[in-house]
Amino acid sequence: MSETRDRPLSITDLDDETLLALISRRDELALSSLYERYARLLYSIALRITRDRQAAEEVLQDVFHSVWLRASSFRPAIGSVATWLSGIARNRSIDEVRSRWHRRREWESPLEHLPHLSEALDRRLEQLAVLRADLGQALSRLPALQRQTIELAYFNGLSSTEIAARLREPVGTIKGRLRLGLAKLRELLHPFPEDLQALD
Repeated sequence: MSETRDRPLSITDLDDETLLALISRRDELALSSLYERYARLLYSIALRITRDRQAAEEVLQDVFHSVWLRASSFRPAIGSVATWLSGIARNRSIDEVRSRWHRRREWESPLEHLPHLSEALDRRLEQLAVLRADLGQALSRLPALQRQTIELAYFNGLSSTEIAARLREPVGTIKGRLRLGLAKLRELLHPFPEDLQALD
């Protein structure tokens, strides 16, 4: 029986990991469904880092091209699909910023302090890449419910009230879960990222 006949009536009902499994078998409808599910989030990440709409759109397309080629490389034990996609988007965005910076250096007149600025930017971008990797590992060590709540707040930008509505749980439960999860991350990450401190 073909994959088309095996597929449920609504592919949008499939979970993220099932979509990735289909994408690894070159299912374009699964890729489209994953795109619709995460395009807005990934675009906002790219835009926040690149500060350029066209660059963010290019990053978004690059992310899903990478997903099309590398779907089978996803490992659930490391983190959720949202975390994996967000990591790809951040890496591509950082690469774009670095590439744009180097292109600008080639066209602008040399300035005495420019090498120092370039070195500082490179160091900061490297720090961000390391932080992203450390954060992904730390999140994977949290209990599933704490990890899910932090991902909804940090990666999806939802408030405690919005998370409570989505998960159909009391706001107090969500806030408590965030506090416990963030406390655990503080133990695992040194120093604790400022962006996550704002969620507490």
